[in-house]
Amino acid sequence: MSTRERILEVAANLVAESEDGDVSTRAVCEAAQVGAPALYRHFGDKQGLLSAVVDHGFDKYLATKRQREATADPVDDLCDGWDSHVDFALRNPNLYRLMNSPAMRTPPAAALESHQILTRDLERAAAQGKLRLAPELAAQMVMSANVGVALMLVARPATFADRGMSRRVRDAVHAAVFTPDVTESRAESFAQEAGTAGRDEVQLPATAARLSAMLAQAPPSALTDAEAALMGEWLDRLSR
Repeated sequence: MSTRERILEVAANLVAESEDGDVSTRAVCEAAQVGAPALYRHFGDKQGLLSAVVDHGFDKYLATKRQREATADPVDDLCDGWDSHVDFALRNPNLYRLMNSPAMRTPPAAALESHQILTRDLERAAAQGKLRLAPELAAQMVMSANVGVALMLVARPATFADRGMSRRVRDAVHAAVFTPDVTESRAESFAQEAGTAGRDEVQLPATAARLSAMLAQAPPSALTDAEAALMGEWLDRLSR
């Protein structure tokens, strides 16, 4: 293993093990058993090192995307791409926060490649008449929402504890970028897979959400506090 590779591996491990995802160049040099001049010679400065760490870690994730063979349905590929993006963030929280940190002066090469892969899938969807706006704009919308959801799940797990939230945001964004026939078809397919039956099943979450809001605004006097809390919990579950 070269000196550069050893420094990179050590820095990546320290980032993953750190409480806040930050590391000092001194700690990296000590762990890699190299002097500071060697680190700066290979990476320029701390930001250069961290950018290399991000590319090194995210490259493993992108390897699966590079090898993936496109299916006949780009919409399916885009859904899988969204889900795998979120899964990667949850498995590598420090690396993911670092990748999207405002402190990074230039976007890591891995982030740019990920965006290019997304755009290519959207271009395929456009060629099939499934996109309602330009692929470049759709890519910006999808990527910003995907990154936002992933960051919230990673940074605020107590608030964003429901993994299903990611799918809901994904479907909402897809409804904005794909033609109505695509989103309607996927909604029907999802309903069939989930075993739902008809319009009443679809309206249940909306009805529960409305009742929950009404209960919060004006708790029925006929209910005790405990009963109202229990009903609120049931309605919250149904609305989700």
